[in-house]
Amino acid sequence: MNETLKVEGMSCAHCVNAVESSVGELQGVSTVKVDLESGQVAVNYDDSKTSLGEIKETIEDQGYDVV
Repeated sequence: MNETLKVEGMSCAHCVNAVESSVGELQGVSTVKVDLESGQVAVNYDDSKTSLGEIKETIEDQGYDVV
């Protein structure tokens, strides 16, 4: 599955690293790419191993808002 999420609150390289590393650690996630300028996070994942809800929750656990 490929999903692009709109995420608010990311403003620096630390934010990018926090989101990419935390989401990237989820089982079934193959790629995570944050576009800081547009505030978007593109995720490619296996929906039999993780869910979109779990990905959103992981981003929110890092202190950012998925809108």
